[in-house]
Amino acid sequence: MALFPPIECYRQGHFSVGQGHQLYLEESGNRDGIPVVVLHGGPGGGCSPVLRRFFDPQRFRIIVFDQRGAGQSRPLASIHDNTTADLVTDLESIRAHLGLDQWMVFGGSWGATLALAYLAEHPQRVSGMVLRGVFLCRQQDRDWLYTEGGAARLFPQAWQRLLAAAPEGEGGLLERYRRGLETPKARHYARAWCNWEATLALMPTLADGAGSDDELCMATQEIHYFLHQGFLPSPLLERCAGSQVPTEIIQGDRDFVCPADQALALHKVLPNSVLHWVEGGSHSSSHPAIAEALVQAVRRMETRISV
Repeated sequence: MALFPPIECYRQGHFSVGQGHQLYLEESGNRDGIPVVVLHGGPGGGCSPVLRRFFDPQRFRIIVFDQRGAGQSRPLASIHDNTTADLVTDLESIRAHLGLDQWMVFGGSWGATLALAYLAEHPQRVSGMVLRGVFLCRQQDRDWLYTEGGAARLFPQAWQRLLAAAPEGEGGLLERYRRGLETPKARHYARAWCNWEATLALMPTLADGAGSDDELCMATQEIHYFLHQGFLPSPLLERCAGSQVPTEIIQGDRDFVCPADQALALHKVLPNSVLHWVEGGSHSSSHPAIAEALVQAVRRMETRISV
């Protein structure tokens, strides 16, 4: 089963959530279908038209939005009043604005983190979850990404390029890049930052130079969030443990951004979850095997929540 054919939105625009933030919000598919909200990765990753294509447009009301400061939301790359609690509040604002009692939640990587944070606060609003490449944002998960004892051991050349491109000065890697993103060379530092993640995701990297708006958003917000431990008041596993919300977890065995121990740990604390291993699957939802697994997971979830 391939991705569903491209579809157009029937509604799109900006939605004010206060504090100066305007979120880009779109709806597509069947207005009377099963509501599903799609949470993009990052933080700061932004959404794309591909995210609509995991869902049968005849069966689902597909709600996609850019989180604060990401994608087409405004202000661009803003980190002011931008915390996980703010993002959870935004989700509730969107749900209430659309007049929905419950919705399915679909997210990967940071999108899975946000989905779990939302579940912890508003379990009665979640009909089911489809999660990919689970990121729990624990200290050990952040250390895997940004210390020499983690993924750097698997990709030493790329790690050295990330270190070499970092601004000089005191502090750890994240703090040095944070300072760099406040200088006129911000987009060059953003490109170097995003190339490291692309390497871990087994995706092509880009030549040294000035990064795009999307790269600037990703670098700025990831560093902002990870310097603050994801703005999580307590561990997600503890907060979500025992939830009976139907959950499908998709995990590639070649995901070097979010290693598989995180998906397994989540599966163990969610008694109504099913963990699907994807042989050869990497981190990206665009990986063919991962994309196929996600389409099938959505089909299974539709059946599970319709019983």
